[in-house]
Amino acid sequence: MLCGTMPRRRPRTAAPPLIGVVTHELREDSAPAWAAMPGRSERDLAPARLSLRLSYTQALQEAGAIAVVLPAHGYVDDVDALLDRVDGLLVSGGPDLDPAVYGQAPHPSLGPDVDRVADEYEQALLRAAAERDLPLLGICRGLQALNVSRGGTLHQHIPDHLQTRDAFEPEHVVSVARGSLLGWLTDRDGLAVNSFHHQAADRIGDGLEVAARAPDGTVEALWDPAASFCLGVQWHAELMTHRPEQAALLTGLVHAACGMPAELRLAA
Repeated sequence: MLCGTMPRRRPRTAAPPLIGVVTHELREDSAPAWAAMPGRSERDLAPARLSLRLSYTQALQEAGAIAVVLPAHGYVDDVDALLDRVDGLLVSGGPDLDPAVYGQAPHPSLGPDVDRVADEYEQALLRAAAERDLPLLGICRGLQALNVSRGGTLHQHIPDHLQTRDAFEPEHVVSVARGSLLGWLTDRDGLAVNSFHHQAADRIGDGLEVAARAPDGTVEALWDPAASFCLGVQWHAELMTHRPEQAALLTGLVHAACGMPAELRLAA
């Protein structure tokens, strides 16, 4: 799908939209990579390795976009320059957020690989994306980061939402708010979803509304009714695009990144 024939929020050549995949999937590497020199912190000397599964980029490419990976590196104040160059964001899954980012002490079951520096960089990206009304889809941790970026908080540990089947198979069903963006994209009252999380949204952030809940009441999707396209889901839709109702989340993001008006996206 090319954007050249569709209205856009800024002029572009006839090309697929560029979607930035924000990843917090970083793995520590204790071996030093750089020599010490002025301006380099201890963190800089042994930079982490990226560990993002390419299912995110493949799902976006299948939906008609070009994907570029944006690591939450936390080193450089490049948020505005990055967002000037992309047409939308997909905020991927990953480790738990540092509870200090939303003003809480850590729960005993907080996961490993918590990284406040990377969290704060990702939060800056999310806030700047909201200011620009940049189309955004949050996946799993991406929903949680979106909620925190709006002043929300998280349940730090819920024990019963882990996957027991293949990653691409549904684990349970969520109820969908029909008036929400999720209901509009999928045309469903309920969705079968997978489940890989032990945290979830607690206090809902400013401007966000609940779009889906699990049978136990856990928030499974959030959206911003005032945005052109802002949706966060707790499940991994990128692994379930063989199901048209799940693929619709990715194609919806891509259509929005092309600047397609809502009425045309609905008919697409």
